[in-house]
Amino acid sequence: QVQLVESGGGLVQAGGSLRLSCAASGRTFTMGWFRQAPGKEREFVAAISWSGGSTNYADSVKGRFTISRDNAKNTVYLQMNSLKPEDTAVYYCTTDRSFAVVASTPRYWGQGTQVTVSS
Repeated sequence: QVQLVESGGGLVQAGGSLRLSCAASGRTFTMGWFRQAPGKEREFVAAISWSGGSTNYADSVKGRFTISRDNAKNTVYLQMNSLKPEDTAVYYCTTDRSFAVVASTPRYWGQGTQVTVSS
């Protein structure tokens, strides 16, 4: 069984940066991030392969967000730069066996961390 614990959320002004972390216990494979804004459906943000050699991003965050991982620490990160008010959401860490699954219906989810971007 995999457990995922996110941290690093908070309040930041537009144009600022935050780095989210997700510490995992248990075996992980491809890892990713989703987010859910108030009144909206949960949406895919980014994913990274086990080796870190492959990444995938939603169009809305390309060029601003960077996903990375440290397998020695079993941790995945999401560096978020040039934040916009529309990035405000609860951010969730996920993991599953493949990019396709992680980007759509991953089995394992963290509890989420709130990111609020003020204008």
